Order: sequence, then C-alpha cells, then structure tokens
Amino acid sequence: MFDNNVFLENSCVNVTENGEVTGFELQTNITYYRGIPLSMIEYIHVAVDGEQVPDEDITISLEREDWFTLKEAETVTTYKWEYGEPLYIRVKKPGGLTPGEHRVKLTVATRTAYIPVPLEGNKERTVTIA
Repeated sequence: MFDNNVFLENSCVNVTENGEVTGFELQTNITYYRGIPLSMIEYIHVAVDGEQVPDEDITISLEREDWFTLKEAETVTTYKWEYGEPLYIRVKKPGGLTPGEHRVKLTVATRTAYIPVPLEGNKERTVTIA
C-alpha cells in the first residue's frame, strides 16, 4: 500500500566526507499518512545486489545535520518525521557503491498509535552510480 512512498527515485548517491567516499545515501518518504517521531520507526532494512546491510551501518536524519543510528532512533521523540518530508538514510560503506548499476532494496516499517502491526513499505530499484 505504501510502497510508492519508499525509496525516492534518483536519490541514491555516494557520500563524500573530508574528500573521502564513506558510504551512500538514499531517501524515503513515510509509510503513513501522518507524521511520527523517529522513535516510532520499527525498522529500516537496506540490501544491495542481494546482500543485506547490517543495521549498525545505517544512520538516519531528517535534515542531514543530526544523524542517529537505528538503535539511537528508538528513543528519539523530539524529531518528528512529517508526511511529505524525506528521511535521509546513510549506509556506512568505505568507498561507497562502485560505479555502474546496482540493485538496491529499501524496506521501511513504522508503528502508529492505533494500528496493532507495523506499516511496511518495500521498494527495489536499479540505480546507476557514476
């Protein structure tokens, strides 16, 4: 139902910090029709070319300034992810994604106050890294 909100097109890029490629980033919209605090993200999974990324290599941010690991996000109630605003997802991977095509799958699940199961969205895309 919410799969079209997941993994925004043309958002997958390598991330350079201090002149070094440290990983890659992608964006997603919320899998719900209202905003939620980051603590209500049930899980985020990323897979590249069929290989699952470890959760500890994933960080998230609403404005690309304050970054949280998925474990830290479990207690973050002061940052609210609003409908229509992207969530930035970074994956720590020295050297980033190699140039060429990759198959990247993003799964995002959120909790809500009145629905007893997480709302999950999945989207897999072929991305091209220059």
